[in-house]
Amino acid sequence: MKTLRDVKVGEHTKVTKLHGEGAVKRRIMDMGITKGVEIFVRKVAPLGDPIEITVRGYELSIRKADAAMIEVED
Repeated sequence: MKTLRDVKVGEHTKVTKLHGEGAVKRRIMDMGITKGVEIFVRKVAPLGDPIEITVRGYELSIRKADAAMIEVED
């Protein structure tokens, strides 16, 4: 299982499944990260947290803990 946390800078990927429970999963979905959406990893902060991505035409920063809940294609 590959997660968004494992995607390298400059790569495109597609979401296959969201993990997590209740409010956490809802917050991820409210940011526009849903099954089938394409994500581009723009950059990662020097210490590795947060990760800056482009999703649905806008830029977003998410924590590594949240990125680990987003399963993506290999």
